[in-house]
Amino acid sequence: MALSGGVDSSVSAALLQKTGYDVTGVFIKVWQPDFLPCSWREERRDAMRVAAKLGIPFLTFDLEREYKRDVADYMIREYKAGRTPNPDVMCNKYVKFGAFYKRAHGLGADFIATGHYARIKTNNLQPTTYNLLTAADKAKDQSYFLWTINQKVLSHTLFPIGGYTKAQTRKIAKKLKFPNWNKKSTVGICFIGKINLKE
Repeated sequence: MALSGGVDSSVSAALLQKTGYDVTGVFIKVWQPDFLPCSWREERRDAMRVAAKLGIPFLTFDLEREYKRDVADYMIREYKAGRTPNPDVMCNKYVKFGAFYKRAHGLGADFIATGHYARIKTNNLQPTTYNLLTAADKAKDQSYFLWTINQKVLSHTLFPIGGYTKAQTRKIAKKLKFPNWNKKSTVGICFIGKINLKE
């Protein structure tokens, strides 16, 4: 389970555990520009607290190189060329469902899971085909950031909160007494948040 320190991934981990999965929390450390305050240590602490509360193993994957190359450098390159980049799509393609998937799979994981608001369903006519669907909460749907995930990775991916609303997710976190139950949602660029793009 990609455990970011936020409420969505925390509840996702709890739901997986409740369903009977053997869950390991994984914090993904990424590159950050020097001019931004360092927030990854605080986020990692929040993720560790949730893992401790759930009694699950906790790992940290350092994916700084992949993030810098495939997300940050790509974004800067596209802006310089006069095009509008989509760093969240590239972050999902190369970091979360690329490097994270490969490393987790290499360690023996059957599935990876994230706190994305999206759903996966097998096709009734072709049971080996996986369809990426919008989330139950249309206001929080993130499926449009996930369109690059291929069938192989989709077949080994879980989105535990895809059928929930954000309000329901927070309610579950509060009931479980997670320390981050009312933590503010992040906005902006994947992992980094809001930044001044000229900088």
